[in-house]
Amino acid sequence: QTPLHLAVITDQPEITEHLLKAGCDLEIRDFRGNTPLHIACQQGSLRSVSVLTQYCQPHHLLPVLQAANYNGHTCLHLASIQGYLAIVEYLLSLGADVNAQEPCNGRTALHLAVDLQNSDLVSLLVKHGADVNKVTYQGYSPYQLTWGRDNSSIQEQLKQLTTAELQMLPESEDEESSESEPEFTEDELIYDDCLIGGRQLAF
Repeated sequence: QTPLHLAVITDQPEITEHLLKAGCDLEIRDFRGNTPLHIACQQGSLRSVSVLTQYCQPHHLLPVLQAANYNGHTCLHLASIQGYLAIVEYLLSLGADVNAQEPCNGRTALHLAVDLQNSDLVSLLVKHGADVNKVTYQGYSPYQLTWGRDNSSIQEQLKQLTTAELQMLPESEDEESSESEPEFTEDELIYDDCLIGGRQLAF
């Protein structure tokens, strides 16, 4: 961890600002792949987030916002997971990709908001253009993740925006395989045409 990481971890925006003025690299990562901005978003320090982004060169800002740590999370993902709405809105105002997907399973911030049952976050992300028809790598839309959850308001909100084909739950592989497989295996088939000595056996 760099002094800049430590200044953010200890929530000292003034020292963070001095380090940035001295030329500290905002894009350098710690052993978890987190930049100082990742840490500020995860800790919920809006002031640190503001200082870090204000001192970031315009041509470096977008790569920093889109950078994923070693768990595949962008700054927007981390702020969404923690439910820091003010930071989420601030990142989106700077140009963070609202539809960025985690590389491991393809969840967007909207999928995460549904998983966390955070209706305010769902509304905020939709307001900023989150794609309600974006699916995970397993083929699930945010609306499909509402099934079996307690917050009916999230389900109602997303149902109005989601295309019809992405409202139905995908059939399970077990159901598909059971439909395609024969009822009996070859060894279990019943034969009724066995002949012995030219005569048909009676069953």
